[in-house]
Amino acid sequence: MKLLSLLLVMISRVPALLALLVLGSGLSPGAAQDGDPFQPIRERMVTRQLMARGISDARVLMAMGKVPRHLFVPERVQDLAYGDHPLPIGSGQTISQPYIVALMTEWAEIKGGDKVLEVGTGSGYQAAVLAEITDKIFSIDIRPELAEKAASLLQSLGYRQVKVKSGDGYQGWQEEAPFDAILVTAAASKVPPALEAQLREGGRLIIPVGPPGGVQTLFRYRKAQGKLLEESRVPVAFVPLVEPK
Repeated sequence: MKLLSLLLVMISRVPALLALLVLGSGLSPGAAQDGDPFQPIRERMVTRQLMARGISDARVLMAMGKVPRHLFVPERVQDLAYGDHPLPIGSGQTISQPYIVALMTEWAEIKGGDKVLEVGTGSGYQAAVLAEITDKIFSIDIRPELAEKAASLLQSLGYRQVKVKSGDGYQGWQEEAPFDAILVTAAASKVPPALEAQLREGGRLIIPVGPPGGVQTLFRYRKAQGKLLEESRVPVAFVPLVEPK
């Protein structure tokens, strides 16, 4: 019985183990041909921060092991880019800690070809991770300076499948709806009605809800028969989403 249980555990972890083997082999697609000094640090991030906490989707692990997170933060804090914490990126905003980025991506259950909306582009890092899994990413940020900088960086890194614009993310991106998944990277006081409406039937909405500086909860909802059904929750701390007054 113990042997059977062990075999079942190993089988359940095959995708994650394969991702780990690829990362450990130095075949990480994100590694530069002439050597990337941050590659070993990314690999440790994947194993110690993500896999150790239960992130098991091989696509998510591969994406997190590939995207050069250090390029999405100010140069003065690049040495801290892979630490287990958020970092400031300017304009009063932050880049989420790696585990939260991975968790939100895994919860979104994204498949190749899925259409995804990200509300709160920020540095562009979450969009880059998503773009490693599907080729239909739409990201919106209310701060023009962040949207422009992120769009330029994403283009320079080859993530041309990501469309970025500056606008009111609380209202979503109606022209491109419906979406298979929506990820909101700032805390709202409640689920914005526009985002609920723009989510496809069966789609997943990942959103932190709660007051600024107070207790917030990251929710995963699935749309079924036109309604949002809560599936998971975890306590978090996000910068606030700008909402209509």
